Amino acid sequence: MAVIPDAAPDAESPAPALSAPPQPVPGTLVFGLAFAQFGVMLSLLTPVMVTLALRVAQIVPADDRGAALGQVLSLGAILAMIGNPVFGSLSDRTRGRFGRRRPWLVGGMAAAFLGLLVVALGGSVPVLMLGWALAQLGGNAALSAVVAGVPDLVPEQQRGKVSGIIGMMTSLAMVAGTVLANVFDDSLALAFVVPAVVGLAGVSYLASVMKDRPATPGAFAPYGLREFLRSFWVNPKRHPDFAWNFAGRFLVFVGTSCVTSYQVYFLMDRLGYGEDEVSGKVLIGTVAMVAAVVAGSLLGGALSDRSGRRKPYVLGSSLILALGLFLVATAYSFPLFVLAMVVFGFGEGLYLSVDVALAAAVLPDPEEAAKDMGVLNIGNALPQSLVPIMAPALLALGGGGNYGALFLFGGVACVLGALAVQFIRSVK
Repeated sequence: MAVIPDAAPDAESPAPALSAPPQPVPGTLVFGLAFAQFGVMLSLLTPVMVTLALRVAQIVPADDRGAALGQVLSLGAILAMIGNPVFGSLSDRTRGRFGRRRPWLVGGMAAAFLGLLVVALGGSVPVLMLGWALAQLGGNAALSAVVAGVPDLVPEQQRGKVSGIIGMMTSLAMVAGTVLANVFDDSLALAFVVPAVVGLAGVSYLASVMKDRPATPGAFAPYGLREFLRSFWVNPKRHPDFAWNFAGRFLVFVGTSCVTSYQVYFLMDRLGYGEDEVSGKVLIGTVAMVAAVVAGSLLGGALSDRSGRRKPYVLGSSLILALGLFLVATAYSFPLFVLAMVVFGFGEGLYLSVDVALAAAVLPDPEEAAKDMGVLNIGNALPQSLVPIMAPALLALGGGGNYGALFLFGGVACVLGALAVQFIRSVK
C-alpha cells in the first residue's frame, strides 16, 4: 500500500468529473456495507451507550463518575472528529493492489480491537482514555472507508434505500450492544471484546466483495503539510449546500447525543434503578426505539427514492426527534420513557434513511468522497465531545440532576437542525 503525496484540489478549483455508478448494486455489496456498518458501530456504540459508563462506575467513586465518563467520552469524540476526515483523505489517495478502501477497513478495525481490549483490562481512568482513544481512531479509520462506499459505488436512484439500510444497522448495533452488555453482565470485558470481533468480521466481508480501486493517478496536485491541512477546508461560499448540511447534521446530533450519552445515568438518577438493573432497562428502551427506527428507515428510504426528494424527510424526521427529546425531558416513569424512545426512534429512522443520501449529493468533489464524508462526520462526532462538556452545567441547573434541561436543550438543537437543511438548494 502506498499513499499518494497529493492533496485535494483547492476549494476554488473545479472538481474532477466522476459520474455515479449507473447500475444498481448487487445484494452482496449492500449486505457487505450493512454488515461492516453494523460491526464497526457495534464496537463503538456499545461502550458509549452502556459499557463505558459501567466500566467507569467500577473504578471511580459515585460522586466522580459523571466527570470521569465525560473525560473519556470527550477525548474519544475529539479524536474521532479529527481521525475520520484524516483517514478518509489518506484513503482517497491510497494506491496499491488492495485498492484505496480495503487497507483502512481492515487495518483500522484491527487497531480498534486492540483499543477495546485495553479498555476492557484497564484499571484506571488514564488507561481507559488511552484505550478508548485507540479504539476511536481505528474505528473511524474503518468507518470512513465504509461510508465512502455509498458515493463510490451506489447510484443516485438507490441511495435512499441503501442509506436507510445502513442507518438501520447503526440502530440494530445499539440493540445488539445492549443485549451483549446484559449477556456478559458478569464478565464486562467480553462486552468490549465480542463487539470488536464482530466488527472485524464485518469489514473483512465488505473488503472481500467490494469493487475497490486505487486512487486515480494525477487526480490531485502535489502538496506539503500546509496544503494537506488546507484540503480539509471546504469554502462555504463556493459550496453552501455542503455547509448547510454540515450545520444541520451537527445540530441534530447534538440532540441525539444527549440521549445516547446520558440515558444510563438518567435511568439511575431520575428513575432510581441500580447498577444491577440499568442494563436491562436500557435494553427494553433500546429494543422499543430500534423497532421504530427500522420502521422509519424502511419507510423513509423507500419514499425518498420513489419521490426523488430528501429535504422533506430531513425536516420531518428532525422535528419528530425533537418531540421525542421533549417527551424524555418530561418522563418520570419507565413506561413514559419507553414511549419517548419509540417516538425518538421513528424520527431517527426517517433521518438516517436520507442522511447519507443527502450527504453524498452535496459532496464538493466525488474523487475525495472519503475525506469529504469524513469532514461531514465531524458534525456527528463533535457533539459527542461537546455534549459531555456542556451537560454538567445543564444538569446542575436548579440544584442538580436536571435532565429536563439537558433533553430540552437537545430538542431545540434538533429543531434548529431541521431549519438549517432547508437552505440547501441543489437537492429537493
